Amino acid sequence: MNNPAITNLVISLGAMQVARRLPLDDPQFLTYLRVGYLSSQVLAIAIYYFITMMIRKKNDLTVIKYVNPAAPMNPDSKPELVTTTVKDYDLAETGKAMKGLFVGIAFMCFLHGYMKYTQPLFIQGLMTIKGVLESNEAKLHIFGSKPEGTLSRPFKQSGGFLESLTGAAAGPQTDAATIKSAEKAGGKSD
Repeated sequence: MNNPAITNLVISLGAMQVARRLPLDDPQFLTYLRVGYLSSQVLAIAIYYFITMMIRKKNDLTVIKYVNPAAPMNPDSKPELVTTTVKDYDLAETGKAMKGLFVGIAFMCFLHGYMKYTQPLFIQGLMTIKGVLESNEAKLHIFGSKPEGTLSRPFKQSGGFLESLTGAAAGPQTDAATIKSAEKAGGKSD
């Protein structure tokens, strides 16, 4: 079970079954559940901060080039050539992940604080830590995996529904012909 989508589904379904049996009406248990959720979020932020420190410590200034595809729903957008370093790319990816974490916290505040749902606190407490530890940055900088295959930069993104219908590229393109074409279109030459 190496596929994160499958493990997410299994953990979510299992956590929902466990959450149904929890005494969510008990105010004391609810307090423990809130503390557990907040602790998992603080732990996730601490892990991302540690990853950021590791990236800065390694200071990998290897240059990478890739082309971000044009936005499929915007006829005026063009493919964009990106030239960056491994350090800057990893810091940007970690920053995106942290922003996603904060959006999730805000959404959970709405669900629990305003809508009074309590089950998602338990489920999201588990899923957040799992997501952080399965992130590409954690695999590279905490677990020491080699940056090859799915971990080679720029990270490949799985195509969504729109990409599967239109045949558009799902993520950055790294082939030499696409990069050379983008350099010529942007007025750059080697």
